[in-house]
Amino acid sequence: MLINCVAYQDGKRLADVPVPQIGEFLHHPDCFVWVALKDPDQDELKQMQTQFSLHELAVEDALHGNQRPKIEEYGDSLFAVVHTIEMLDGALHVGELDIFVEEDYVVSVRSRSEHGFLGVRARCEREPHLLKQGSAFVFYALMDAVVDRYFPVLEELEAELETVEENIFIKGSERANIERLYQLKRQVTVLKHAVTPLMEAVSKLYGGRVPHICMNTQEYFRDVYDHLYRINTSIDNIRDTIGTAIQVNLSMVTIEESEVNKRLAAWAAIFAVATAFVGIWGMNFEVMPELKWKYGYPAAICFIAALCGYLYWRFRRSGWL
Repeated sequence: MLINCVAYQDGKRLADVPVPQIGEFLHHPDCFVWVALKDPDQDELKQMQTQFSLHELAVEDALHGNQRPKIEEYGDSLFAVVHTIEMLDGALHVGELDIFVEEDYVVSVRSRSEHGFLGVRARCEREPHLLKQGSAFVFYALMDAVVDRYFPVLEELEAELETVEENIFIKGSERANIERLYQLKRQVTVLKHAVTPLMEAVSKLYGGRVPHICMNTQEYFRDVYDHLYRINTSIDNIRDTIGTAIQVNLSMVTIEESEVNKRLAAWAAIFAVATAFVGIWGMNFEVMPELKWKYGYPAAICFIAALCGYLYWRFRRSGWL
């Protein structure tokens, strides 16, 4: 679906352009065309390929989707794949933004994502002195918008981790904590897979040999890289904390099992003593004077009870019961 198709010249909005007339604006001086698509079909992408002479391999990647974040050069043009991450009902939803860039055009293809980029277009149009730099600034603005949306997701993951950490030492919550930690670990991994490859790709857009189209916007892409570096560092810290939390939780399970085993051992010892004396007095020997004693039975019961009570007191005092 075509969202919009607009021509800009010298940093200002020139006109909304029907797709068949795109070619009329491509060779105007200081002019570029910005096209935004959402979940396009093959015919729409083929139409864009014809209008802008897009490389067939890049178009194929955009059509099939599910690509690794990357930035590739095709002659004087760039093709970028960026993952969009959204938190919906406690689950991460991964979409994709494919961007085709050359001096005289920007084509953004949004897939599997409901969060649009109309705000990016409005931002660029509010800053004509920056938009005057051409399609490279739009390329930066789109990537910056995607990366900025990673921060709220990261904050939600950190908040979830803090909640789990607070519950680790609550007795009986071990299983629930493990399930939440592993779910959180999977979500952090999804975000990691979006950030790390993109950080590596963006690092090629500033300093040293950079694509010609990005020569005047290197400092902006360096800012995007700094944001990605901060996010990546936070992700690594979260992963380390999750690993520690899992170990602590497993240690709590082990401690709880040890406490149960100690209680069982203590009760077993108490009943073993009682069983031993009852077994002795239950033997059928004739010469056992206490068996014919008038107070033998109550005395035996009192002796066993007293001994069991003593053992209970000792185990209680040592923390086993």
